[in-house]
Amino acid sequence: MPELHSCSFLMSVKECCLRWFICSFSKPIEPDRLFDCLPKSLRPSKDDEDENANQSDHPSKGLETAVYKIPTLVPPRILPLMNDIAQQLVQAGNQQSCYKIYRESRGSALESSLRKLGVEKLTKDDVQKMQWEALEAKIGNWIQFMRIAVKLLLTGERKICDQIFEGGNFNKDQCFAEMATNSVVTLLSFGDAVAKSKRSPEKLFVLLDMYEVMRELQPEIEVVFEGKACSEMREAALGLTKRLAQTAQETFADFEEAVEKDASKTIVQDGTVHPLTSYVINYVKFLFDYQSTLKLLFQEFETGNETESQLAVVTTRIMQALQNNLDGKSKQYKDPALTHLFLMNNVHYMVRSVRRSEAKDILGDDWIQRHRRIVQQNANQYKRVAWAKVLQALSVQGAPGSTGSSTPADLNSSGVSRAVIKERFKAFNTQFEELHAKQSLWIVPDQELRESLRLAIAEVLLPAYRSFIKRFGNVVGSGKNPLKYIRYSPELVDKLLNEFFEGQQYGEPKHQHRL
Repeated sequence: MPELHSCSFLMSVKECCLRWFICSFSKPIEPDRLFDCLPKSLRPSKDDEDENANQSDHPSKGLETAVYKIPTLVPPRILPLMNDIAQQLVQAGNQQSCYKIYRESRGSALESSLRKLGVEKLTKDDVQKMQWEALEAKIGNWIQFMRIAVKLLLTGERKICDQIFEGGNFNKDQCFAEMATNSVVTLLSFGDAVAKSKRSPEKLFVLLDMYEVMRELQPEIEVVFEGKACSEMREAALGLTKRLAQTAQETFADFEEAVEKDASKTIVQDGTVHPLTSYVINYVKFLFDYQSTLKLLFQEFETGNETESQLAVVTTRIMQALQNNLDGKSKQYKDPALTHLFLMNNVHYMVRSVRRSEAKDILGDDWIQRHRRIVQQNANQYKRVAWAKVLQALSVQGAPGSTGSSTPADLNSSGVSRAVIKERFKAFNTQFEELHAKQSLWIVPDQELRESLRLAIAEVLLPAYRSFIKRFGNVVGSGKNPLKYIRYSPELVDKLLNEFFEGQQYGEPKHQHRL
C-alpha cells in the first residue's frame, strides 16, 4: 500500500514537472519575431506595421522558393526532458492527463500568438458590413497570417508535438489535432466568410490572392495535418480552397454580365474613352497578372479544354460584353459623327491596350486585326457623316444656276451663277465654323490616331477647297467685300484642322468607373 501511494505521488510530481516545463516554455511569440522569420520580400515595413497596412499586393513570383525560418518555440534542450516525463506518465496510464497538459498549454500559446498577430474570428455578416477598403486590408493581412500560421507556427508546433511524444504508444496526431483545432477554425473562418459573402467585381482579385495562398500552402497543410486525426482540418482547408475557386469562377460570370448590362448614365460629351472602357481594360490587364493562378483555378472545374483556351474564352467574352455595351452607349449621342468618333476612340483604346499587354498572346492576331478594322470603319463613317455637307458646299454639280436657266450675265466662265458661288462660299464658312467650334471640344486622346484623322480630313478637304478657290475665287474676289466669302485661306483651314479633337482642359482626372 505505501508503494502505491509512493507511485501515485511520483506520478503527480511528474505531472507537475511536465506542466511546469510546458507552461514555462509556452509563451506566445511576438509578431516582430515572426516577421523576422519571413522571406525579406514578405516582411512588412515599419510603416506597414504601424498602420496595420494592407498586405494584399499580388505577391512576387518565386515565393515557392522563398526561405522561411521556423522560429524556436521551445528550447531544443528542454524537449528531451519533456519527452522523458511524457513517456513515464503514459507508461503509468496517465496519458490523458499528459495530453491535457500539452493541449491546454501549447494550444493557449498558439491562440495567443495569433491574437497578437491580429487574427480574429469573423462571420459572413461581419464581412458583409465592412467597407471595401477595410475588407481589402483585412484580406491582405489574412493572407500574411495564413503564411505565418502554416509555414511558421503550425509547422513549428507539429515538430514540438512530434518530439515531445516521440516513441512509446503516443497518439501524436490526435494530440496535435486537439491542440490546433481552435486556431485553425479561427484562421479559416475569415476565408470562408469572404468566400460566402456577396460577390462583386472588385473582389475577384483578392479572391484569387486568397485562392493562390491556399494552393501555395497545400503541401505544408498535407504534412502538418497528416494522419486520420487531422483529416478534418485538412478537409476544411481543401474545402476553403474549392469555395474560393468557385466564388472566383462565379465572379467572372457576374463581371461579364455587369459589363454587358452597365447602364450608367455617364455620357462622355467629348466622345473620348468612356470610364467603363478603361475600367474593364484595366480589369482584364490585372487578370493576366494571375495567369498561373487562373490555370490552377480552371483545373478545379476541368471541362476538357486547355486552361489557356479557357482564359481566352473568358477574356473574349468580357471584351465582347464591353463592345456590346459601348454600341448601346454610342446611340445616346444625337450627332452621328460623335457616335462614330466615340466608337473609334473606345475600340482603338481596346486594341492598343491589348497589343501592349499579355492579352495579345491570348486573344490573338485575328482579334486585333478584326478590331482594327472596326476602328477604321468608324473613322471612315465619321469623315463621311461629319464632312459631307462641307464637301457638298464645294461642289457645284447640279447646283441651281449651273444650268441654262440663268442669263449669260449671271454666269462665270464655268457656267455657274455668281449668286450660287457666293452662296457656296458662305455655306462653307458657316459649316466649317460650326464644325470647328464643336469638334475642337471633342477629344481623340491617342496622339497618333488624332493626327491620322486630321490628316485624312485634310487630304480630302484641302484639295477640294483649293480647287474651289482657284476655280471660283475670282468671282467673289473682284467684288466689294471679298473677305465676306473667302474668309479662310487653305493654309488657315489647315491650321484650324490642327485644333480639332483637342478637347477642353481637365483639372482633375476622371473617377475610376465601378460596376
